[in-house]
Amino acid sequence: MYLVSFLETTPLAFITVAGILGLIIGSFLNVVIHRLPVMLEREWQEHCAELAGGVPVAAEPYNLVVPRSRCPRCGHPISALENIPVVSYLLLRGRCRACRARISPRYPAVEILCGLLSGWIAWHFGFSWAALGALLFTWALLALAAIDLDKQLLPDNITLPLLWLGLLFNLGGVFTNLGSAVIGAAAGYLTLWAVYHGFKRLTGKEGMGYGDFKLYALIGAWLGWQCLPVVILIAAASGALVGIALILSRRLKRDIPIPFGPYLAAAGWIAMLWGRELTAAYLHIAGGS
Repeated sequence: MYLVSFLETTPLAFITVAGILGLIIGSFLNVVIHRLPVMLEREWQEHCAELAGGVPVAAEPYNLVVPRSRCPRCGHPISALENIPVVSYLLLRGRCRACRARISPRYPAVEILCGLLSGWIAWHFGFSWAALGALLFTWALLALAAIDLDKQLLPDNITLPLLWLGLLFNLGGVFTNLGSAVIGAAAGYLTLWAVYHGFKRLTGKEGMGYGDFKLYALIGAWLGWQCLPVVILIAAASGALVGIALILSRRLKRDIPIPFGPYLAAAGWIAMLWGRELTAAYLHIAGGS
């Protein structure tokens, strides 16, 4: 109780704790980002084998806990001292201690970003239920964005539980009232569903995946339907700008799809902090007054 009271009355301490916790969660998110797609692929392969009447090949357990993290090149198990967020990467100079293979800088980048965003959440919301919800929302969005960038996949294992969690938080009106949250979830899904089918009917191509519908729905469940317009505007504008820049710099071919999930996730996070202000500013500009 003393610790809770201390964090509640000492904003700097709460921000510091949230930032450190964010670094630790970021380390775990790296495991989720790498392993969850592999787990899903193995699960799909097992289902396909069962449907084909075959016997699934027995494989060693593989989940978010087992096996221990190891170097993909030499198999060196990562010890606790080698797994300290950011610090271990710097001490090892970005290389495996055993074989000196290069460690992707994405790992410390995710940890640092998660720590910074978590500290920002603590500063913005203070010690409250809103801060707890915003932290969970932030961590899940970060994992989804990274997985979508890697695999063009937004796993139901994250999107669906997060959608329901958003509705539960809003039972108490933490971010919006429950009615707005329910309408936001439905409107988010149906809006992109309609865009998807309209685009497919006109062009014969798929412009996005069903995971994007669910991600937009969960953002609506957390923030309410009122924030959906500003979310889609930010996501579409930033996605278009990045896509054009990549095409002009010849880093991306015109026929290669760009994952939309990271832009939705970033826009959802921005809307969580400043959605009302951005919506009011947009209406002010649109109204010409």
